[in-house]
Amino acid sequence: MDEDHYTINRAWWDERAPAHASSPDYAVQELIADPTRLSDVVRFDMPRLGDISGQRGIHLQCHIGTDTISLHRLGAAMTGLDFSPESIATARRISNDAGADLTFVQADVYSAPAVVGGGFDFVFTGIGALCWLPDVKRWAQTVAALLRVGGLLFLREYHPMMWAVDDGRTDALVLGYPYFEQPEPDTFEDPGTYVDTAIAFGHNESRSWNHGLGEIVTAVLEAGLELTMLVEHDSAPNEALPGHMRRDGNGEWRLIEHGEWLPLTYTLQAVKR
Repeated sequence: MDEDHYTINRAWWDERAPAHASSPDYAVQELIADPTRLSDVVRFDMPRLGDISGQRGIHLQCHIGTDTISLHRLGAAMTGLDFSPESIATARRISNDAGADLTFVQADVYSAPAVVGGGFDFVFTGIGALCWLPDVKRWAQTVAALLRVGGLLFLREYHPMMWAVDDGRTDALVLGYPYFEQPEPDTFEDPGTYVDTAIAFGHNESRSWNHGLGEIVTAVLEAGLELTMLVEHDSAPNEALPGHMRRDGNGEWRLIEHGEWLPLTYTLQAVKR
């Protein structure tokens, strides 16, 4: 990744990690207080995850580790990896307070095999991760290097079609950003963040890249993985398109009108043969 992009995005995440940990949207205190509690993301994923008890897993782009802790509570020996030192420090504090024995490593995704080795039973990547990476082919090659033969990639992500929608328009769903991966990122200047917080931030520039669904699938296949699941969902774990969504009884957000028009997230699984 271009060092300038990396530095700008790391500053964005470093500043927001403590705010995310204190926001009710991440429910950190509830996670610490209740050893049976799972994050909303992992709870949604459970029917597709299957039994991961006793497996060795790595969570790429783990941020403050709430999903990593939840995977650990399902019985997996987990390593969380993130490029933001403040996110990793926050994740360690939360896991310590929750009494969860996990390993957290500060490194960028593409360096993961060199830093943590390989032989993992599964690689988990959750919501809102891939858009921070400029090259999805290199990401898929990294995943393949981390997995043992027979190991599983589990990815639930925002759908690239949803990422292409202009989230600043509350009057209509219109395209505002590229669907396909571009050499140069989209640059955003936003004083806020995606959770409920009153904290004012100073590092407000971020840079991101979309990756088309076909590009992602092709990258996974070319890395030597065999696709075993691809499911598109009409819900997301947060209000990704403000003004167009409402929360259902299970904590997921759906379009208020014509939910059948737009996929919001997807689940992809692949195995290393």
